[in-house]
Amino acid sequence: MSSLPPSFLGEPIVHRGMHDVPNGVQENSRPSFERAIKHGFGIELDLQMSSDGEAMVFHDYVLDRLTHASGLIQKRTAAELRDVKLKVGDDPILDLPEFLQLVNGQVPLLIEIKDQDGGIGPNVGRLENRVAELLANYKGDAVVMSFNPHSMAVMSEIAPDVPRGLTTCDFNAEFWPMLPRKRAEELAAIPDFDRVGACFISHDHRLLDAAPVAALKARGVPLLCWTVRSLEQEINARRLADNITFEGYIPAKRSQPEDTDA
Repeated sequence: MSSLPPSFLGEPIVHRGMHDVPNGVQENSRPSFERAIKHGFGIELDLQMSSDGEAMVFHDYVLDRLTHASGLIQKRTAAELRDVKLKVGDDPILDLPEFLQLVNGQVPLLIEIKDQDGGIGPNVGRLENRVAELLANYKGDAVVMSFNPHSMAVMSEIAPDVPRGLTTCDFNAEFWPMLPRKRAEELAAIPDFDRVGACFISHDHRLLDAAPVAALKARGVPLLCWTVRSLEQEINARRLADNITFEGYIPAKRSQPEDTDA
């Protein structure tokens, strides 16, 4: 089983790039990633799949919130999606090959593969295969994670050398209304950690004292967390978490280099 590279336990990891909507920088955009690289922060990003199987750097399942287009991202080809402009900053949607070329190993990458099954079930694999293909030739530190353990099980088979983890929470009904409650309760217990060969989890920062999280931490499993939005939240999270994913403020660098964006 691959282990989590030490770089993920160093500098904080910025959520969907270092976005700043009031100043024209959208999440998961080229400018947001360039800002993260400039500051030396690791980058968390999301992947969805185009209709022709390309990995696209985009969080939502539909285009409406973030772009000038509408509809499901899976209904458009990669070429069509590259022509779609984000509402903020008017930048195009990036695909994973473009993103990896941009970062080029400068900072560690925490890659979330979004659930493609629709109910965190086993209907996955196409997006994972494309991610594995691209990461096989990538030289920097990159790990994958997903709320869907089936996704990580596929990654364990096709890319065993790529470190993988589970994105976790309590899967409550408010934020997961379409997920059957029995399945939600199963996932909240994090039962698939060993089955998928995970080497870390990234858990909701508000729920780090949950029993399944404590059990994994007692085993020495690295604990990341999402999404911290203030210094106060960071202080609380770091009492248990080994590192944070953050947005909306600039945390202190662990190594305290000179600030290049003052």
